[in-house]
Order: sequence, then C-alpha cells, then structure tokens
Amino acid sequence: MLKFGIVGGTTFVVDNGIWYLLKLTVLEPKPTTAKAIAIIVATIVNYVLNREWSFRTRGGRESHHEAALFFAFSGIAMVINLIPVYVSRYVLDLEVPHVSRLTQEVADFAAGSVIGMLLAMAFKFWAFKKWVFPDELGHRRRQVAELVE
Repeated sequence: MLKFGIVGGTTFVVDNGIWYLLKLTVLEPKPTTAKAIAIIVATIVNYVLNREWSFRTRGGRESHHEAALFFAFSGIAMVINLIPVYVSRYVLDLEVPHVSRLTQEVADFAAGSVIGMLLAMAFKFWAFKKWVFPDELGHRRRQVAELVE
C-alpha cells in the first residue's frame, strides 16, 4: 500500500503539472481535454512504476495481457476522474464569467485533483490488485525477485 501511495504521489505531480501547463496555456478553454491528456501521460508513468516496483512480486500474466488490463482499467479510472471536473465546470457553472478566476481554479483543483483523483485511485487500487496484478499469479515473479535480491 505504501509503494502504491508513493507511485500515486509521483503521478499526482506529473498529472497536475501537465494539466496546469496545458489548461493555463494552449488548452485554456478546454480543461477536461487538458486533464485527459495529463491523465494519459501520468497513466503511462503509473504503469511503469506500478509494474516494476509497487506490484513487482504480483501478477504473472504475459506483459501484453497485463498492459492491456492495466490501460483498460486506467481508462475507466480516467472517466471517473473527469466526471467531477465536468460537473464542476458545466453543471455547477463554476467557471469564468459566472465566478472569479480564483474560484474557478480552486473548484477545478478540488474536483479534478482531489475528488476525481481519490475516486479514481480507490477504483484503480481495487482493480489492479484484483485483476491486473493478482497475488495468485505472482508466485513466479516472487521467485525471480528473491533470486535477484
């Protein structure tokens, strides 16, 4: 769980750095598009770190099968993460000119980087542990890890 949290913290920085870079420059009028792009980049970083560190001794499927499951569940998690941003901006109208720029940015951060990310993270932890990197398939990986150490 600690390793998963560290990976999550790292990808949180990647996600938010890219999101704010995009939404405050070239994708200013499209915050959900900017967030989607940021999530995709962060998901790639997340896959490498989770596969090689967090869940290193779990799993055991062929790499392409494991990657397909990882990215499928990450796609579902991305939709979960984008829903609060969409609701904040387009349902609650928490965007300029209805609110101040500061209120818009605070609402975006709360919706996308707190609420959305927590919901997506909980879903991903459950899905990764259950289907992508299941413990029952990890016997072979544990043996290899023990030999390396």
